[in-house]
Amino acid sequence: MSDEVVLRRAVAADARAAADVYLRSFDAALPTVVRPHTDDEVREYIRDVVVPLRETWVAEAADGVVGLMVLDGELLSQLYLAPEWRGRGIGDRFVALAKERSPVGLTLWTFQVNKPAHRFYERHGFAAAEFTDGSGNEEREPDVRYVWRP
Repeated sequence: MSDEVVLRRAVAADARAAADVYLRSFDAALPTVVRPHTDDEVREYIRDVVVPLRETWVAEAADGVVGLMVLDGELLSQLYLAPEWRGRGIGDRFVALAKERSPVGLTLWTFQVNKPAHRFYERHGFAAAEFTDGSGNEEREPDVRYVWRP
């Protein structure tokens, strides 16, 4: 398996693989968080909404899609990597791309239990701006809003 990874805009044919990365990453990183949607609902949402209607990027390696990033204006709404591809700099490249695409700033939400994500985003200059009890998200899981300003 080559370690060469290309970041590119997602196309319709990437939706299934991108959804699988999301599902595997979520389950590995957030084992205590209950997903409010079935695997099939997630796949349909990524196929019908995320890839065609959002600025969706994938990280592609020789063996297929290994990462997913979704931007919606200044909102970095999703960043997920296949578990076996974490720690190889792909997330760093995605964040650099997000900053390039939204030079005025970015905001994102992550769950409070996801301490590795907190460390990752803080390392990239994001600051925690708001903590909630989770009543505003589908998972009903306490979360934190991070903000980056250049």
